[in-house]
Order: sequence, then C-alpha cells, then structure tokens
Amino acid sequence: MAGHSKWANIKHRKESSDKKKGRLFAKLSREIMVSARLGGPDPNANPRLRIAISKARSSNMPQENIEKAIKKGIGELQNSNYEEIVYEAFAPGGVGLLIEVMTDKKTRTTPEIKNILSKANASMSTPNSVLKFFERKGIIIIPKDQIEEEKLYEIAIENGAEDLKIEEDAFIIITDPKDFSNVNEILNHLQIKIEEANIKFIPLEGTEVRVDLEKAQKILKLIETLENHDEVQAVYHNLFLSEEIEKVLS
Repeated sequence: MAGHSKWANIKHRKESSDKKKGRLFAKLSREIMVSARLGGPDPNANPRLRIAISKARSSNMPQENIEKAIKKGIGELQNSNYEEIVYEAFAPGGVGLLIEVMTDKKTRTTPEIKNILSKANASMSTPNSVLKFFERKGIIIIPKDQIEEEKLYEIAIENGAEDLKIEEDAFIIITDPKDFSNVNEILNHLQIKIEEANIKFIPLEGTEVRVDLEKAQKILKLIETLENHDEVQAVYHNLFLSEEIEKVLS
C-alpha cells in the first residue's frame, strides 16, 4: 500500500508519551486498575482485563507492576477511584479528535483539557459529533524483518484477525477488539517482535479530513501536547496526512 494510506497514517505518529517508559507504565496501570475494578481480577472471566494485560506485556511492563495494578483495582492496595472519559473535539480545519482520559478528579481534568484545546484554536464538541466518524479496532504493528508475509497472514487469520495490511517497513494486523488479546498473545508466544499493539479508534472510510501543511503541523503539535498530559491515555484523529505532508514531517 502507498505511504499515504490510512494505515500508514496510523503508524506515522506513535504516541509521543510511549517514548517515556515511566509515563507509559502509569497509563497502562490505570487501564488495568479500572478493568479489574469493573470486571474483577480474573483475566479469564474479564475480557477487558485480559486485553489490558496483553497490551502491558507487549510494552514489556513487568509482571510485578501488572499484579500490583490489579490489586489496586480491586481495593487490596490503596487506590484512587479512576473514571474513564472520552472527550470529543474539533481541531482547526474540522479535524475530529477523540481524547481518552482516566482521571480521579473530572472537575480538575476537564478544564485542563479545554485549556489545551483553546490555546490551539480547537474546542470540545457535543457527544457523538466526532465519535460517529470512528470505529474501534485492534491494531498490531510488526516490523517486516520479523516474519514472512504469508506465514504471518496464516497465523493472524487463523487466530481471529480481520485483515493484514502491508506497509513499506511493517505489517499491520487489524482485529475486532474482542479478538485482539488472542492474536496478540499468540504472536508473543511465538516470540515475534511487536512494535505496537493497542485497541484504537480508527476513522471510518471516507471521513478523514485534508488540511494544508501549516494546519497539519499545528494539529500534530496539539495532539502531542494532549498525549503528554498525565491523565490522557490516547488521542485519535481523522487528519489525512498526504504523501507530500508525510515527506515534510519525516
């Protein structure tokens, strides 16, 4: 597929906060805690927790950290009561943003997110005004030097993946969220190196928004600022990065 494809755009901006392992582990821990609190500590009986643990292992999070997060989630250790929020916003040019947050104090976090958006000439929107343009998918990115295409396709499809996309330097496996942990765990078991594994909001076909280079740079800077907020788990967008803009940004 071409470098300006929808899937290349997903890969183009790996969350900047992932580069800082401590911050990444904090985000993963909050996700495990909330999953355990809502569905119990047994990953076999709690699909959401199973996915959260799978993502943590893909990021090389120590088992001790995972177990501690589960215990915090079910109240065995001192713990703040986190809640999940997905803020919907529009950035300049009509680009939609979904901002996933886990916070123990919404009255603090909401004004902070609004302030970040306002400084970038973006604003929060009404429920489902942005969400309707997205679907939720499991995404697993594997460097091409790890495995042959045919072998990976066979493994992925046999274990529940929906599709395998081919980019210049990586394979991108797409799954339904319910099948994500199974595919991810099989790949880990086979010791296939995974560059990124997560469940993401993906723009629906035909809903991506084109903007000029200047707006694209400002929107990407806004996304980076949001991602660096301690309580933001992830930011998703439907910004279309053309091949020309990709070259400038790379």
